[in-house]
Amino acid sequence: MWIERKVLAQEIPAAAALDTRQLCEVLAALGFPVDGVASLEGTESLDVDITANRGDAMSHRGIARELAAKLQQPLAPIATGVVPEGEALVQVRLEAEACPIYATAVLELGEGITPEAVQSFLRALEASPKRLSAVDASNELLLRYGHPTHAFDADAIRGAVSVRWAKAGETLATLDGVTRTLTERDLVIADEAGPIALAGVMGGDGTKVTEATRRVLLESAWFEPKVVRATARRHSLHTDASHRFGRGADPAMVRVARDLLVARLQAWCQAKLIGAWTAGAVPAPSAPVELGLALLARVAGEAVPLAAAQEALSRLGCVVTVAGDRLRVTPPSWRHDLSIAEDLAEEVLRLRGYEHIPSVLPPMEGPPEHLAPGYLQRQRVARRLAHLGFHQTVTYGFVSPEADALFASPDNPAAGRTLANPLGYEYSVLRASLLPSLKATAEQNLRQGSRQVQLFELAPTYRSTPSGPREQVTLATVWGGLLGGEDYLSPARAVLEADLAGLARDLALPGLPAIHRLSDGLFGFEIELDALPRLQDRIIPVFRPFSRFPTVERDLSLLVDLGQSYAALNQAMAAALPTDSLLELRCVDVFRHKSLPEGQQAWLLRMRFQADRTLVGDEVDGWVAAALAAAESLGAKLRA
Repeated sequence: MWIERKVLAQEIPAAAALDTRQLCEVLAALGFPVDGVASLEGTESLDVDITANRGDAMSHRGIARELAAKLQQPLAPIATGVVPEGEALVQVRLEAEACPIYATAVLELGEGITPEAVQSFLRALEASPKRLSAVDASNELLLRYGHPTHAFDADAIRGAVSVRWAKAGETLATLDGVTRTLTERDLVIADEAGPIALAGVMGGDGTKVTEATRRVLLESAWFEPKVVRATARRHSLHTDASHRFGRGADPAMVRVARDLLVARLQAWCQAKLIGAWTAGAVPAPSAPVELGLALLARVAGEAVPLAAAQEALSRLGCVVTVAGDRLRVTPPSWRHDLSIAEDLAEEVLRLRGYEHIPSVLPPMEGPPEHLAPGYLQRQRVARRLAHLGFHQTVTYGFVSPEADALFASPDNPAAGRTLANPLGYEYSVLRASLLPSLKATAEQNLRQGSRQVQLFELAPTYRSTPSGPREQVTLATVWGGLLGGEDYLSPARAVLEADLAGLARDLALPGLPAIHRLSDGLFGFEIELDALPRLQDRIIPVFRPFSRFPTVERDLSLLVDLGQSYAALNQAMAAALPTDSLLELRCVDVFRHKSLPEGQQAWLLRMRFQADRTLVGDEVDGWVAAALAAAESLGAKLRA
């Protein structure tokens, strides 16, 4: 989880006095190693590794609590006033034991958007701000305090709200746009018309907050972790909320989180509180756990004074009383993982410091460095391709000489990349290209019945040099099969070279790469990662204002050889045309017939021009003549 240092210092001021190295070392000593450090949005953030049993630490407040216990420094108080509760404006019925408490409020939204500082905070933690105060405030509270909340459009809710088990066959369109069929094991939030949210997982699309929302109904609740985990797994829907609830949220934070959400909406958009109320009550605290000195000494490998153990557990928020040589410990509401005496013993040793345990641990090598720009680039490219539906593939770095020869360039001989002692003949050459392995993987998937395959790989390839093979990070994609056909509005068609060209433009490549026809209906391209824009480069193209002048179209029907590369012809023609006036150059028809000269085909190339003035025929004709000359330089001829 990403933790922003500036916000962490707001929760525990003592953290501001630690430099990054010291902070990383303290967190590692507490059992939270830092996987990386990055400067995002002008602030430094730490990528903290949090184990699944420590849901309480999945927030800035949770990490601050741990630091406060270790450093023996106070936490900053949570700055919120208590929202006065009154009569329920919307009846809330708790019909399932999996939700013992549900705090809510209704507010009328005013003018205003999410403060820029909060938007920057969300972006620094890789959470996109929506510029909707209710949504952004809920996300900010989750990241800062670890308790998920939700906002419904109050005017979209019909009648009373209930927390109940779903009925078999009920459906819910969730915020991700997917309509899900529910089972009787799913816990839902419902109104009189049906489910409006999967409890603790995701809200419904029908009651989502939009720019048109005028009144919101807030939700702050506590849900049984096992129920949330099972629901998320059943629907393959893993969200920030389900991760927190599934690992055990703090029931004592229910009202506090609701009050914080109300306060933020009042401050950010001058929201008017209509009413607030709570259904149910906070669950009873867990039973005290007894920790004996004998067990503590056995776990620690040496005697630990009772007073030291009591003091350490108290700093963690436990209520501790001494009974002879034993401690009776009531864990705080946020520590669901402290259920047996061994858990308490481990906590005492963790705060004392593992260095005091009489055994030698491997020395730490220091905190991690900033994430390398190349790594961040690979991460972002992989994420973008995954969003577009491609599956990342990992294949062997060794190939056979025959597979290597398919795509290796003539100036990259296999002799300089052949292993002296290979595992086998099929793994005897360091690959010069990723395409042979991706091609084999894609064809195997198509043979097994896959309707469409979209694969990519980000991995090293190798070039022969006098000093030995040189490694370079390469991106390769393959795409094949059928697109569409799910309904009559989108008829099925085969994947085309143009689809790969569109993908290359989406990745902001400076030019169209060579697209290879790997087999019938299967295409791919490969580029060095350095060809992509770096992180500091602008990936989204600069907006070009629409011209109010008409477009002009011209067609060229060309005779070309059957082996002619469309990419090469397109690039040559485009280079001859004015970039500021050319809107589009594409092939709109391919004609093959016995009436044409043997070994040739006809391509119909369409050019569209537009400028910030009225184009005249002579200049357009001159451009078309230049494009024709460029095509003729590659052997194409104007079809009679």
